[in-house]
Amino acid sequence: MDKISVLEVDGGDAKKIKQLLKTSDIVVNSLPWEFMGQVQRIAAETGTDYVDFCLTIEAQKDFESIDRMCKDAGITALTANGLEPGISDTFARYAANKLDSVEEAHVIDGDNGVLPGVEYFSTWSPVDWIEEVTIPAAVFRNGKIEYVPPLNVREVYDFPPPLGPLPVYKTLHDETFLIPKYIKGIKNMDFRISIDDNFARIAHMVRKLGLHKSELIDVKGVKLRPLDLLAALMPRPSEIAGKIKGQGGTVVEMIGKKDGEPTRIRMWAYADHDDAYRNHRANGTGLLVGTGGAVPAEMLVDGIIKQKGLLVPELLPSEEFVARLKQKGIKVNEETTVL
Repeated sequence: MDKISVLEVDGGDAKKIKQLLKTSDIVVNSLPWEFMGQVQRIAAETGTDYVDFCLTIEAQKDFESIDRMCKDAGITALTANGLEPGISDTFARYAANKLDSVEEAHVIDGDNGVLPGVEYFSTWSPVDWIEEVTIPAAVFRNGKIEYVPPLNVREVYDFPPPLGPLPVYKTLHDETFLIPKYIKGIKNMDFRISIDDNFARIAHMVRKLGLHKSELIDVKGVKLRPLDLLAALMPRPSEIAGKIKGQGGTVVEMIGKKDGEPTRIRMWAYADHDDAYRNHRANGTGLLVGTGGAVPAEMLVDGIIKQKGLLVPELLPSEEFVARLKQKGIKVNEETTVL
């Protein structure tokens, strides 16, 4: 512990963040999405290499300008490096490299976790979870992005053991934009996530009542966001770590041709919630997200990643990434099937 120092800094205070980054080699940005863009800009101003876990709002709107900002500053900015996006995108690149051509990509998040005595909870930010299930989902069909209503189509996906069959729904995720852009030939791509059917029904009601909205409303003289109120009624992930039973993780399917035959390569990685807490004081989701960011950060420190600019996971050395995941105790599974 003598190598660790803790400083408390207001994530919304640009001046304080700049002072902190001036003395840092790399900043790992895990702030809520509304604060991320500011840290990214300050990293460029201070010449500090950068890592985050999802695309910033600014990068979503104009990736090229953020890429140019980072290149002009001479920094490497590794973006969208967590579990999904992150490990999922790297699995997609790894599998695509083994195929002669790729036509389809699918990312499916699965979790069978239960919390005794609590019916509805999230293993990550409740605010982000509520937003994800109440906004339109993006799908990549016939070479272009389309949007479908939130939780519009229910399917049952047969996850590799020990998860098995779980109901899944399409939601909005970075992978739907990144994987088809950086892995050529893909015509169809989607992201699906396992959601309890009862929670899906509640999410529809939340959206219809407007409880997912982020605009301030007046409640008996008190200004608040309905979204914040709803999230406050759910347990915080830090409060329930160590109490969740089950496993969770990501499955990636890449479908294309190999030696002239239609072929599917499926890769997956899970984490046990109990084991994650016992060894890392996190839930399984947090372990995978954190490891997905730690691996490319270490690759940057070790000189494996040298390129400057804004880099997505699809542009990183996937074999090295997967090898390092395994070194950190993440079991990576791979299955090839001729269709």
